Amino acid sequence: MYAPLPANWMQWMADNRLRECSTQSMLDTMVAAGLDRAACIQALSDLESNPVFLAARKHQQLTRKLESVLANQQKVWQSDPNYTVIERRKKVPVNEFWERYARGSRPVVLTGLAEGWPALREWTLPRLKDRFGHLPVEIQANRNADARFEENKALHRKTVRFGEFVEMVETGGATNDYYLTANNQLLRMPEFASLLDDIGPLPAYCDRARLKDLSYFWLGPAGTRTPLHHDTVMLLHTQVIGRKRWKLVSPLETPRLYNYNEMFSPVDADQPDLARFPDFAKVKVLETTLEPGETLFLPLGWWHQVAGLQASVSVSYSNLATDNIFEYRNPTITDW
Repeated sequence: MYAPLPANWMQWMADNRLRECSTQSMLDTMVAAGLDRAACIQALSDLESNPVFLAARKHQQLTRKLESVLANQQKVWQSDPNYTVIERRKKVPVNEFWERYARGSRPVVLTGLAEGWPALREWTLPRLKDRFGHLPVEIQANRNADARFEENKALHRKTVRFGEFVEMVETGGATNDYYLTANNQLLRMPEFASLLDDIGPLPAYCDRARLKDLSYFWLGPAGTRTPLHHDTVMLLHTQVIGRKRWKLVSPLETPRLYNYNEMFSPVDADQPDLARFPDFAKVKVLETTLEPGETLFLPLGWWHQVAGLQASVSVSYSNLATDNIFEYRNPTITDW
């Protein structure tokens, strides 16, 4: 008889067998950690007939079926020779926008949407500083010290004067250490309401009346990074100042993105660690650079990673003239 292994090791064994790790590699790891070899051999053998583990295997079969459905549908999408090309379109007809891009789940860069917006003239850094420099704003700070800065964004909140932050952007060079992001709720503050007046005509597939509640202001230096994640709505993102590079991944690729926590992937789409995340090697990544005055339409669930190539100001908004509320049952696995 051998003493039972600690519960944490029993869970570790189940996790790794469900990932199809070999029992030999697992045994080597456990013995190297100081566990008794004979006890480990017995525990690994017993695991295969454990009724709880057998129940997990049944649910694993159901999950694998869903994964295969997604993978096959993605294969069909990728059979389009232009799959990786993100179109640039001007004045897309309303019906075509809904059918080809929203319901068809195709990203598109809209080159004429922001024509006539006062923001394209008024949102220079000096003018913004003159208008709002005395007001407090919430930014994310000290991001460089935290590899999971976006997942831990609540820990990086800092309030500064808007003018002070603009000066940081103007003089601090390229960095990801500070960023005024969508989480700031700036456009909901009465003191900044005039920014909404600078957003000019919107296409008929947007609901202007809901712009105040469903729009977000972004300002940051070159070097800002938004890690790979997906949103829970369809949205538009208009670049006003500077340029941003977007990398996009289909929602059907989700099983290959190691999405263990909420809406985030630990994979860096710029420099993926394929030894740690080998399934990402099969992922098709789309890429585009958004120029000033251009708008990206991001369909529902599309993963995206964004890099600021220059000091930039942009606005995102999800006030589409349709039901844009969806339910996601996100994982919250933080120990993998």
